[in-house]
Amino acid sequence: MLKKLALALGLLLGFYLIARAIIEPFLIDMHDPSTYHLDWGGPHLAGVLAVHCLPGVVSAVLIARWFRRRRLSTSH
Repeated sequence: MLKKLALALGLLLGFYLIARAIIEPFLIDMHDPSTYHLDWGGPHLAGVLAVHCLPGVVSAVLIARWFRRRRLSTSH
């Protein structure tokens, strides 16, 4: 039961990070540093995108691997 709860919370957090990674580039004006220079990872665009988008990319990879492993183990 606790394992399923941890999995559900992990997936929820992962999907949140993925959504945040998708939305972040649309929330800032990449041509105007004043829109992101005070954000985490700022004042540079690369740092801001790394801090806000990289966790989502990592989450997407881990979730995809988990779904793939789960699908392969149930097909046998």
